[in-house]
Amino acid sequence: MNLSYRFLFLAVVLAAPVAAQESFRVELGRDGKTIGDMRPVFLKFESRPLPAISPAEVARRYQRLFENSDEPEVRVDALNRLTNIRDRSGQDVGYSPEQEPEIYEEVLGSYESILARGSFSGRLDELLYQMAKAHALTGEAGASIQRLKQLVGLYPNSPLVPEARFRIAESAFANGQFAEAETGYRALLEGEGGEALKAKARYMLGWSQFKQGEHAWERAAATFQAVLDGFLPTAESIRQVPESSVETIDDTLRVLALMASRTRGLATLDQWFDSGSVRPWEPLVFDRLADLYAITGKYEASVAVNEAFHRRYPQHASTPRFLAQIVEVWQMAGDDRKVRQARAGYVAAYSPDTAFSLLEPRGQSRWREYARWLADTSYEAATGLSDRGELESSLPLFAEAAGYYETLAPRAANAGPIWRLAGDARLQARQRREALENFRTAAYEAGNYSEAADAGWAAVVLQRDRVINEARTELELLAAEVDQFASTFETDARVPGAQADLATRWLEIENYNQAAAYAGAVLMRGDAATKEQYAAWLITARVRQAQQEFGLAERAWRQALRLIDSSEPEVLASDDRDLILKQLATSVYRQGERAAETGKVAEAVAHFRRVGQVLPEAEIAIRGRFDAANTLLKASEWQPAVNELQWFRRSYPNHHLARDIGEKLVYAYSQSGQPGRAADELLALASGQANPWPDKLRAAALYHEAGDTGQRDDLYIEYLATGPSPASAEDHILLQTMRHHLLVSARDPGKIRAAIVEAELASEWHSADTLQWSAASAIVLGSHAAAVFADIPLNHPLAESLDRKQSALEAARARFAQAERFGGEAVRSEILYRRAELYRELAQDLMASEVPAELNEMEAMQYQMLLEEEAYPFEEKALNLHAENHGRIAETGYDDWIGRSLEALARLHPGRYERSIRWMSGNAPEVNREEGDDA
Repeated sequence: MNLSYRFLFLAVVLAAPVAAQESFRVELGRDGKTIGDMRPVFLKFESRPLPAISPAEVARRYQRLFENSDEPEVRVDALNRLTNIRDRSGQDVGYSPEQEPEIYEEVLGSYESILARGSFSGRLDELLYQMAKAHALTGEAGASIQRLKQLVGLYPNSPLVPEARFRIAESAFANGQFAEAETGYRALLEGEGGEALKAKARYMLGWSQFKQGEHAWERAAATFQAVLDGFLPTAESIRQVPESSVETIDDTLRVLALMASRTRGLATLDQWFDSGSVRPWEPLVFDRLADLYAITGKYEASVAVNEAFHRRYPQHASTPRFLAQIVEVWQMAGDDRKVRQARAGYVAAYSPDTAFSLLEPRGQSRWREYARWLADTSYEAATGLSDRGELESSLPLFAEAAGYYETLAPRAANAGPIWRLAGDARLQARQRREALENFRTAAYEAGNYSEAADAGWAAVVLQRDRVINEARTELELLAAEVDQFASTFETDARVPGAQADLATRWLEIENYNQAAAYAGAVLMRGDAATKEQYAAWLITARVRQAQQEFGLAERAWRQALRLIDSSEPEVLASDDRDLILKQLATSVYRQGERAAETGKVAEAVAHFRRVGQVLPEAEIAIRGRFDAANTLLKASEWQPAVNELQWFRRSYPNHHLARDIGEKLVYAYSQSGQPGRAADELLALASGQANPWPDKLRAAALYHEAGDTGQRDDLYIEYLATGPSPASAEDHILLQTMRHHLLVSARDPGKIRAAIVEAELASEWHSADTLQWSAASAIVLGSHAAAVFADIPLNHPLAESLDRKQSALEAARARFAQAERFGGEAVRSEILYRRAELYRELAQDLMASEVPAELNEMEAMQYQMLLEEEAYPFEEKALNLHAENHGRIAETGYDDWIGRSLEALARLHPGRYERSIRWMSGNAPEVNREEGDDA
């Protein structure tokens, strides 16, 4: 959209003898909603304040002087003063807005009279200036600009010239004469004038260049950069931008970003800016270009801009914000993977102590936020994999989470929890030595960490694990660890129970029989504390689970859960309850798997459903219901499987497993004899596909199988409307089959038949069916063309009507030729008959055509003889074609079309062919056509 200007010359009069020092306001429009609608800001020139007198009284006197004087100079001066009083006072005095055009129309004569005499007590440049304003107020913009041009040409040294040049250039800009406007603004900038006016001219010069198109954008870019150099010369000026300059600066940044985005993007910025130094406002251009790309959905380009700034100016104070903006761009794009990469990049860039210390407080806070988020999300993702039994896949993620926690902890206000998380992540990653150090740090070096005892206990457990997994000789290390724990946390209730962990150590070295024996011994003791019973049940459960005795494992987990639920919190902490529930759910799930493997369908389904009773909405419960459906599918229990699948999709519509439900339902419906419902399901699947047609065409086939021709045909019509081009014989046959099926229900079967014929003609592939359908369609189209041919009367003038009839004849012949090309011998008898009838009808119509009324009797007889001579070849042609059809009896046998040719021959040549003969042969091939086709 082109920028446009509206010049609004407010009524301002210059009070002598300082008239040239007063001025007026030029409104240049406002900013638009889009970059294409951008308007330059207005320029405002202030007047000096009026003296403290009654504006109404002074205006009344000047108005009377203007009306009563016959002197042009007096009238001009009075009107100027009158309007100046009203404009400066803000009061409604003097002439009304409705009167002004007439008054200024009248005063223009006075201006012209003064100018014509060449004598004026004041300055002629001021007079031209005021004439320009008068023309503007009376709506004569062109005349106003002409006066301003006179002023510039005649008085180039006048102090009014800069403003006049500005108005001339603005007029050219408003009229779309951008090159002329550019010249005007340049002249102003190169001449005299105030810096404020030059700043506005420089801004408008950039717009004039921008509006000339891409070929002038290099000049526009240089100009707009000069504008920013003027407004933002220092970093301090960016922080203290006057409110009146905000819009101009903002527009300048936007148009620079727009030009860069529409040319070569980053390459354009490289061309504009010196990579060795950075002007204070250059980061704003990078930022605006990145924002423009992001807003328009060009996320890759936006990220590239932010990264480019980081590469160009790695030490710049704004660089961290550009790296942070990469995170925001990918968040806008909804790309979680790249959001993570961007946050990881930010954390990596400022992980070194020297780099981190240079960050502003907000940047350091952002670094901590990103590091914690990366650590937490890595940990959650690893936990999810572990819960699903994908332990090996979880290890790198746990290690990654630990690395982030370890980097974050020294810079966190409360480091204890983070060191503990780091230890837990290392433990999950099977990096026990590193985990032990993290737990020790959390327990003994993190200050007033409220859960330091738990961290210390974790260290004890880890040390015990090392003894079991590595060498029994390391028991001394375990003892030292327990001693430190006991001395540091003397009152901890876990200290006296340490020896009860012997069974656990057997379990850790996978000596399940010994572990089960020791656990059983604990359970047999009547004086065993609740905690020891609980530990024993846990060991038993884990042993049974490890031995794949999942029923016994479930019993043990439930006993452990019962102890947790029935004990006071100070006896057994409930923190383990969720873990036990997960393990209990796992044991139930495994029983379902075992039953499914052994073909016990009902039992497997029951187990899979029970998982949800243990841990509702957990991932393993969701997977259990999914596996229940799969078990039913594998057992060919279609309707129960359908019910289970539908329940799953209703309950977990956003779960990733729900993506497969549609295909499974299609399979179940198809196998259970419900093709229509399978097709409905396929249509639902297709709605979410980038290319829905594979599923839609499968649905159409299923609708066909179900006998639902309405929905089938709707899909055929929709698909054919896309203009598919066959890439193989199968594609061609499929498309022709669609068209053939559509003939039954089509509102315009002729259009469908034409499409069948044209497709077959254009194709390099054919089949018996497609050729038969194409032949039948061509015959019907030819029959319709023959009917059109027959309906054309041969009227006077004969040549004109005969041309129309012959054109119709050729159209019918072409269709019949196509039919014979497709159908071959199967349709030849019919084609010969129809072609012969075309010529017979033409001959008959020629004979019956109208004789011109202006002919006398002799001329009419001669005309009729001429018609007979013209008709005779066509009748002979018809006779020969019918005879050729007759001759086919010996080759192919008799058929109805040969019989029709014999009847025609009997009429054309009764002496030879009018006989009573009955042909018995009925074996000749015939092309099938749809009900309602022409015979």
